[in-house]
Amino acid sequence: MARYTEAVCRLCRREGGKLFLKGDKCFTEKCPVDRRAYAPGQHGQGRQRKASEYGLQLREKQKVRRIYGVLERQFENYYDEAVRRRGVTGEQLLKLLEMRLDNIAYRMGFAPSRAAARQLVMHGHVTVNGHKVDIPSFSVKPGDVVAIKESSRGMVMVKSSLEAAASRGTAKWLEVDFEQQSGKVLAVPERDQIDVPVQEHLIVEFYSR
Repeated sequence: MARYTEAVCRLCRREGGKLFLKGDKCFTEKCPVDRRAYAPGQHGQGRQRKASEYGLQLREKQKVRRIYGVLERQFENYYDEAVRRRGVTGEQLLKLLEMRLDNIAYRMGFAPSRAAARQLVMHGHVTVNGHKVDIPSFSVKPGDVVAIKESSRGMVMVKSSLEAAASRGTAKWLEVDFEQQSGKVLAVPERDQIDVPVQEHLIVEFYSR
């Protein structure tokens, strides 16, 4: 399966802000975005041109893709599905992305980042309603129970990530049992419950050109 394998901190710097792709490192003084607040590359510190309307739309699309770790073709498929759904297209797009299994595993605190959660799912450590699911893009539904497989509950990364999640709390649309390393999806999140710093209407404008 194709995936991005380069340095992810460069992506944050390219988008001009934290996308929280490296888990706990993003909250420390070692975060490259804080240390080098300019675009990567030889000319990153050069004079920046004012972005065009198209440029702003493109950057917002790229930002969302990178936050959720979705490649271009798959992202377009999510957008097409969002268009077919009732409601505001941009909000429907974010809801579809939030209901991915790798994102749910991250939101429940099973992993420190979405990339780590994706690996956790792909390696068969996550179950949905008691059945192993190793597809990161699997769409979770309200009422589904997502858990760490019983034989994998001793993993150090999972334990430390759950401890951090327990101290900071989880999303209200999720119910998590930190001791049992499992959680239940209570509902599809509303837009104000999705703490992703994007202007989704710009993505809709990008595809509506």
